[in-house]
Amino acid sequence: MRTRRLLPLLALVLVSGCAQLAYYGQAANGQFTLLDRAHPIDDWLADPHADAGLKAKLKSTKQMRRFAVTDLGLPDNRSYTEYADLQRPFALWNVVAAPALSLEPKQWCFPIAGCVNYRGYFSKEAAQKFAAEMRQQGYDVQVSGVPAYSTLGWFNDPLLSTFIKYPDGELARLIFHELAHQTVYAKDDTQFNESYATTVEQAGVERWLQAAGDPKMRAAYVQFEGRKQEFLALLLKYREQLASNYASDLSDAQKLQKKAEIFVALQEDYQRLKASWGGYTGYDRWFAEPLSNAHLALVATYYDLVPGFKALLAQQQTLPKFYAAVARLAALSKEERHRQLDELAKGAIP
Repeated sequence: MRTRRLLPLLALVLVSGCAQLAYYGQAANGQFTLLDRAHPIDDWLADPHADAGLKAKLKSTKQMRRFAVTDLGLPDNRSYTEYADLQRPFALWNVVAAPALSLEPKQWCFPIAGCVNYRGYFSKEAAQKFAAEMRQQGYDVQVSGVPAYSTLGWFNDPLLSTFIKYPDGELARLIFHELAHQTVYAKDDTQFNESYATTVEQAGVERWLQAAGDPKMRAAYVQFEGRKQEFLALLLKYREQLASNYASDLSDAQKLQKKAEIFVALQEDYQRLKASWGGYTGYDRWFAEPLSNAHLALVATYYDLVPGFKALLAQQQTLPKFYAAVARLAALSKEERHRQLDELAKGAIP
């Protein structure tokens, strides 16, 4: 089964031109290696040498996976029924690029996934090499580690060592998010896809915590979600300042100077926010590279359309009906589906 499902990736390698050959080759090899490391959860639980903490987490994920099917209506397949120890900190590394005076991310287009605002590599070194090439072309660039991703149902996505140690609320959130990508996917519309999956994750975790969480778990997730929302608000505040700067009548040199000042202010504001959290370091890695437009280019991708999706969920009342309604939106043109979601967010569509 795995070999058969790898055929589309291998075919892409064979038909691609030289410019894409190496990229598709690393993608096929990386995906195959990841799947080859995956083994059924029950095998890990039966292994007397497996870590006890890992076994406890795997038992929890079995409950989350069943809840995803029975209570959230998410796909009942083999995704997240296996576990792979990758022996590296991230599943892959994404490269995001944006012009020096714009927050509009560069897009790359692929035969299966369509056009997306990032380029993924299974090797950090390969990602950094490509990032250097983009910087030489004048782009602002960010390389960021990604703990999980969805293959949109082409493969049985396994649980990974890169996120298995997350607190249970965060772990459930990630599983529900990635499974949502298998239910509906609009080609060439990252904002739609990610905002939809974010809506499903939020609704799913709320239901799961009510059904299976204890007070300590709920409190931990409320704290996690609160910090995330505060950090997001911080980024959106400075993203708006950058957008205003780039749209102004200043000269390019003045815009670049103002840009540098905005990023300094963002760093300082983050330190104050971090102090209010008691020194929590969960977002420090976001600042691992010098700040640039690429850091903020995708901030709105996961959240801008969420209000419309939440209104649609309230309108449809049940998740299965919601998924069907989202699928109908995905069949529309990008402009029309975004227009309808904006109208839903405003309450204009009853």
